Amino acid sequence: MEFISEDLLHYCQEHTTDEDELLQRISRDTHAKVLMPRMLSGHLQGKTLEFFTKMQRPKTILEIGTYTGYSAICMARGLDKDGKIITIDKNDELEEMVREYFTASGLDSQIHYMLGNAMELIPGIDESFDMVFIDADKTNYSNYYNMIIDKVNPGGLILADNVLWSGKVVQDHSGKADKSTQAILDFNKMVQDDDRVENVLFPIRDGIMMARKR
Repeated sequence: MEFISEDLLHYCQEHTTDEDELLQRISRDTHAKVLMPRMLSGHLQGKTLEFFTKMQRPKTILEIGTYTGYSAICMARGLDKDGKIITIDKNDELEEMVREYFTASGLDSQIHYMLGNAMELIPGIDESFDMVFIDADKTNYSNYYNMIIDKVNPGGLILADNVLWSGKVVQDHSGKADKSTQAILDFNKMVQDDDRVENVLFPIRDGIMMARKR
């Protein structure tokens, strides 16, 4: 489901600071060489993440779901010089490509790229976070949230992508919703009901949930 027309989307992109050469390259390469390029954050969402990061000035970010590295680079650009982003992905087939992009960004010393199952890796990360971006397998969104909420500092942000799930969240579910849709519905309700955070759901691209820990 497209939430705005192609013309309006194009207008928004024309009135948003341009992607630089590296981000354009990542976008081109992802669409040409990688399965499911729709998973790429892209221009508007990437700039939104960069803005959030620059406003928050986090010392430590956790990203669950690196994909081809676009969003990690956008967020890393908002870090303080002594800040870092830990980004986790299980797809080792993309490792060489992603590491090349991180090196090209000039921010590779601040980007800690971990390969493996996030459910197994996160408990071993002895860090607290000022910002977390969840953009991985939807069926584990609630699990990821529960794993990281106590690691998020007061005032820290938790962002989750695809929380409108192509509009499926408002479709008739009198029958049984598919597994991923139900997982997103459960996640959205869980965040909404969590007194530890205040939250807003942005209709940006496929929806971003932003929760601020009290």
